[in-house]
Amino acid sequence: MGIISDSTPSVSTATKWLGFVAALWIQAISGNNYTFSNYSDALKSLMHLTQTELNNLSVAKDVGKAFGLLAGLASDRLPTWAILLIGSFEGLIGYGVQWLVVGQIIQPLPYWQMCVFLCMGGNSTTWMNTAVLVTCIRNFRRNRGPVSGILKGYVGLSTAIFTNLCSALFSEDPAFFLLTLALIPFIVCLTGVFFLREVPVPKTTTAAEDSEEGKYFGICNAVAVVLAVYLLAYGFVPNPSTLVSRVFVAVLLVLLASPVGIPVYAYLKSSISGRVGVDIEDQRVKEPLLQNEEKESEAVTEEEVVVVKRQPVVGEEHTILEVMKSLDFWILFVSFLCGVGTGLAVMNNMGQIGLALGYTDVSLFVSLTSIWGFFGRIVSGSVSEHFIKKSGTPRPLWNAISQILMAVGYILLAMAMPGSLYIGSIIVGICYGVRLAVTVPTASELFGLKYYGLIYNILILNLPLGSFLFSGLLAGILYDMEATTTEGGGNTCVGGHCYRLVFVVMAGACVVGFFLDILLSIRTKNVYTKICMSKKSRKSSASSSS
Repeated sequence: MGIISDSTPSVSTATKWLGFVAALWIQAISGNNYTFSNYSDALKSLMHLTQTELNNLSVAKDVGKAFGLLAGLASDRLPTWAILLIGSFEGLIGYGVQWLVVGQIIQPLPYWQMCVFLCMGGNSTTWMNTAVLVTCIRNFRRNRGPVSGILKGYVGLSTAIFTNLCSALFSEDPAFFLLTLALIPFIVCLTGVFFLREVPVPKTTTAAEDSEEGKYFGICNAVAVVLAVYLLAYGFVPNPSTLVSRVFVAVLLVLLASPVGIPVYAYLKSSISGRVGVDIEDQRVKEPLLQNEEKESEAVTEEEVVVVKRQPVVGEEHTILEVMKSLDFWILFVSFLCGVGTGLAVMNNMGQIGLALGYTDVSLFVSLTSIWGFFGRIVSGSVSEHFIKKSGTPRPLWNAISQILMAVGYILLAMAMPGSLYIGSIIVGICYGVRLAVTVPTASELFGLKYYGLIYNILILNLPLGSFLFSGLLAGILYDMEATTTEGGGNTCVGGHCYRLVFVVMAGACVVGFFLDILLSIRTKNVYTKICMSKKSRKSSASSSS
């Protein structure tokens, strides 16, 4: 499982794209952390939990992401395949035990033990995501926005994939749903270990190669959009028959498998055309100006080598200690908390939010949040990349726009008007997706790729922190204040008042995040101007060479 030599460009290109397709499959099954609403009600009734206790279970699930720091540290020391194996086995155990409990194969475990296994399930995805994002962004470093958007887009679709797949095959049985969460990621990751690996990136490329890479990403985007629309359409099919459900599953598998045509085509095209030659080498141009190299100046004398280090600035390679000392990192961190923390609270509580507003089946809202989150991710990744190349627009500006829109979504949800849950879940899904897809490449552009795995997982600490603050504390406590006790020790609340104050507070948090993102956009304007100039310079050099 070593790295393919760059001396065979056709094999290297095909390997890189085959790894990207494997990454898409892994991301398509690694969003199981967002599916808690699909089986939370079963846990609540079986274990006779209050809403606060149930929300704390969801917090335990998200706390698993806090241990993603281990995955970040391991990403610099272990090969990609090892990181994938760790995540797949951990998920098999974490979700497997939950399946045993919900399927009533074993008696409900003590509350603290259930917290441990939910934590394991949540942590498993951090290993998968770290392996995928770090490897792919390093392999496609000239297209970080599209890479992040597509990969995070497939994560967003995974909830809808699991939900609709189980609805089609198992009639929304929560026990079978958990069984698929345990087995399918395990199987896919075992497949992915053979294909996902880091491939050396050539220091020079041709304009034709850049154009070809852009076309391949366009195909991936198109397939992903078709997949999202297909999932969305099936969600609105009333009571599909067994035949319709099986046809849906068959077409879904074909759509998921279709991107494999890209590495096959790339290999055949490179092999047939024989693109390695003097003429091509003459047309090659250097990488952009911002190389994220270690900034050291060396003064050589006859007797010794003196190394003079200077403090890196934003846009250059940072060590972890330097990142922790950076004001820009903490602005990004807190604004990320305001967006993903509140969005995750909605996803974790979607089951109870729907029931409070009079909906007995909330699977549609879970799918809506997932699918529209996909559109937010995939569009923002490509759009933000386009405007960087065109005018040097700071990527954090798109985060600012998403924050203010998310605040509007929470106000709509607080009003609890007829249909507001449909509109609100769509807006929250889109904006949550934007936050994830834009923040991932932003961190790599501001602080470098050398320690990117750990930097990414430090940012992901916002998920357990946000879940604890907005879901465990805010939503849980305020819901219980409005709820009435039911038989068996649980509680329930019906009406728009159940979550109104929760939504108002979260809208305020998004406004704070908006101002932080505007501040970061101002502070990083020069960085993105330099990136824009280097991309234009590179494009101009490539055009003149060809």
